Amino acid sequence: MKAPRKIEPGVRGMRRGRVLRRVNRFTLMRRRLGVLWPVIAGLTAVAFIFVGGTLAYMFVEEWDLFDSVYMVIISLTTVGYGEVHPLTRAGRAVTAVLLLSGVGTFFYLAGAIVQLMIEGHIQNIFGRRWMRHAIENMRGHTIVCGYGRIGSVVAREIAAEGQDVVVVERSHALVEELEGKDIPFVAGDATKDDILLAAGLKHAKALVSALSEEAANVYVTLTARQLNPEIVIVARSDSPDHSQRLQRAGANQVLFPHLYGGVRMAHSVLRPSVLGFMDLAMRGDNEDLQMEQLTISQGSSLAGKDLIASQLRQRWNVIVIGIQKPDGKLLFNPQPQSVLQAGDTLILVGGKKLLADLQREAAS
Repeated sequence: MKAPRKIEPGVRGMRRGRVLRRVNRFTLMRRRLGVLWPVIAGLTAVAFIFVGGTLAYMFVEEWDLFDSVYMVIISLTTVGYGEVHPLTRAGRAVTAVLLLSGVGTFFYLAGAIVQLMIEGHIQNIFGRRWMRHAIENMRGHTIVCGYGRIGSVVAREIAAEGQDVVVVERSHALVEELEGKDIPFVAGDATKDDILLAAGLKHAKALVSALSEEAANVYVTLTARQLNPEIVIVARSDSPDHSQRLQRAGANQVLFPHLYGGVRMAHSVLRPSVLGFMDLAMRGDNEDLQMEQLTISQGSSLAGKDLIASQLRQRWNVIVIGIQKPDGKLLFNPQPQSVLQAGDTLILVGGKKLLADLQREAAS
């Protein structure tokens, strides 16, 4: 007799690693399938039982394919028809296994399908109701029209700052994507008045039209301006030649994503340190360095004081890099004697927490 083959520890470890990798792949696949997993597992089990039962009848009873398939069908569906041919003891054993395993699997599959339909329907109803109620109660939010490559980034950035945002999207695929995210949305055509009103246009502070079609952005801008004359509108355009149309339609600002993308790539080569600083200052999750703007309200304790008397640097450790006047004029690197007036917008750099405290001071 041959001596039993000795398995080296390294080989045993490799085998164990392969098993663990297979288990991890199975677990990952199950997580990805989510609520569909019970249905897919049930369908797989039914298919396995069906094929196995057919082959068993063909081998044990020596029936042809048609009779074997027919016998499996009437066994699994429990319709109560008689046997196709007289069964041997082995054939009865096959039938018993089919009845016990197949019927149970069928009930499991039916329950999984019903559960999926009911849960999905209920979640959809309550989710849409909650979202509609939340949008109706929003005040001072931003509406983003279009959830494509540009609009999705805009919506995420605004939401990351803790501000309310509502997305308007008509694509079924993108609507399904939005349903899995914590962003309120309205499914529909942004050029329709009722869709914009459903997104809370009357009470919104800003609207971003990031649709891919130039004409659609013009129409959305025109409609939004008519329905809410006070709203701030930022529109996307793929060509500077079309910017005048959007401005005439009522856009406060027209942006060119492709142009700005090219300029940014050039600056990443020409001025990488400056660009890195700007990125760091504009990120909302940076506690130590934040670039922010704040508007001095009527009756604020800062109104009527110059920069020295306001003690912005001493009290809040912020740097004033610019002051924008109500008429749009921008004073860069203002002098210490510059007087702050109600309606002025300060452009500041400082810590996130201290800037938030200063926001409250400027508003009171």
